[in-house]
Amino acid sequence: MAEMIPLHPRDETVRNEPFVAGSCKLHPQTMCPAFGALRVLTRIEGAQPAMITDTGCLYGLTFVSHFYASRKSIIAPQLGTAELSSGQVQEAANAAIMAASEEQNVSVIPVISLCVAETAGLSEELLPTEIDGKPVVLVRVPAYAIHSHPEAKDIALAAVMRRFVERPEQPEPGTLALLGEVFPADPLLIDGVLRRMGGRVLTTLPGRHVDELKLAGHASAVASLHPFYRETIGVLREQGVGVVSGAPIGVAGSAAWIRAVGAALDLDEDTVEQVAQQEQTAAEGFLATQPLKGATILVSGYEGNEMLYARLLIEGGAHVPYISTSIGPSMLTAADEAWLKAHGTEAVIYRKAIEDDKAAMDHWTFDLVIGTTTLAAHAKELGIPSVYYTNILSVRPLFLTGGMIASLSFVRDLLDRRPVYERMVDFSRMIG
Repeated sequence: MAEMIPLHPRDETVRNEPFVAGSCKLHPQTMCPAFGALRVLTRIEGAQPAMITDTGCLYGLTFVSHFYASRKSIIAPQLGTAELSSGQVQEAANAAIMAASEEQNVSVIPVISLCVAETAGLSEELLPTEIDGKPVVLVRVPAYAIHSHPEAKDIALAAVMRRFVERPEQPEPGTLALLGEVFPADPLLIDGVLRRMGGRVLTTLPGRHVDELKLAGHASAVASLHPFYRETIGVLREQGVGVVSGAPIGVAGSAAWIRAVGAALDLDEDTVEQVAQQEQTAAEGFLATQPLKGATILVSGYEGNEMLYARLLIEGGAHVPYISTSIGPSMLTAADEAWLKAHGTEAVIYRKAIEDDKAAMDHWTFDLVIGTTTLAAHAKELGIPSVYYTNILSVRPLFLTGGMIASLSFVRDLLDRRPVYERMVDFSRMIG
């Protein structure tokens, strides 16, 4: 490891009073949540979305969908003032569904209902349930009811799974379904650990094919790796699939998760404990170097898995006093929040706003800011190393020892760049 650059001491004078977040959480600052639903649905092979919304929303959501690698068009009716005032939303929706069914290689038609359709009174009972054997699935994701795009992913996935998942009389023993839009290497790492215990990963959700979704019903249990898939977990529980909450994160988290999975899959206890101990020993060996010792880091994002990364940073020796996320609190977030607060995190902010994040930067002195593009730009103006959470950190391995080493080593590299940022600020002042 490269020689660590001394980090500046924290200014304790600004921390005499506890941090107070903004009080208004009615209007979270996030892009239209339908983006999350589209991200899940457009990636399903054979799915042809029909989106019921106005032209402006259609333009924006089509753009971001293609930006994130969608390779299919979105079918939508022409909805303007004339159509809305004349009450033709239902007829327009049915026509769009029919047009979607005529596209090539279509096996399922998700109907995405946004604010305009919802307020106009789109009726599910008047929509076809299928056309020429192609199932039609309504996905309601109006922005006024769903406050973040991760939670819209959950709504979309649950809607499709509710249509397709059936529990067989004999589930496949020793198999685990993974639930979470994770880095591609993470399921491989997890599968490798499970196979050492006598189990295996059966499928990873959200899937790229309807058959992958169906497999989830055949698994002995599902592991919710991200804490916002409440609706999807509910669908699987209704089918009798056991649920393992939490994720294989850090030392204690990974070992506890391995034991919980072993119990859920009814694997040999001695073998499970041996694997858990091996994973814990490997993680402790890396963390003994405390690669982030002395660093104070802010974590903010809208992916919904920010608390997992904060746990890793803390185990690596960092001080993470503040974390914010776009999702809301639930039973799935409670354990991570409790762990963070027991390990020095003073503020866990749900339904984040940029004002909360900037207030935190005034309250604490940070060596690194991991946040949204807006917050990262603000931090760079102050000469603080900063990166966009989604495209830089959230696209790297996270789980078990392999993910931990990859993520913490990258963060250490970011911390070592502080002199570059300071020179950049000095240069800007000089020419200003």
